[in-house]
Amino acid sequence: MADITADITKTAKDVVDVAKDMAYVVIGAGVLGVQKVQVHRQEVQTKLQNPTIDLSGRLGAARDEITGRVAGLDGKVDLLIDRVEGLIEQVEAVMAPFEERLPTQARDLAKQAHVQAKDARTQLRNIRPTVVA
Repeated sequence: MADITADITKTAKDVVDVAKDMAYVVIGAGVLGVQKVQVHRQEVQTKLQNPTIDLSGRLGAARDEITGRVAGLDGKVDLLIDRVEGLIEQVEAVMAPFEERLPTQARDLAKQAHVQAKDARTQLRNIRPTVVA
């Protein structure tokens, strides 16, 4: 009987030790959680006190995004201009034999149209958007 009493006492002591350890772990986790919340609160408070830090970063990111999009737009405009010029050249090549048969006044008008089209293409290339450095 003494053995059973000793075993029960030892078991009860082990249960108490495990309960203490669990209590310490729970309390430690709670302390760490409270500290983490306090650190986060301090970070938010710092950001709210000095909003220009975050604002300047966001403005820089927006500036970079806009610059990238303008660069992409430049490429698309260049591609469009090249395609339009190719189309104009094809039309001019098809129309050239017919222009030779036109009367002198009509032929002169066609030549003026070619010159104006060339000027328009030059102007179009000069007004396209460019990336701001």
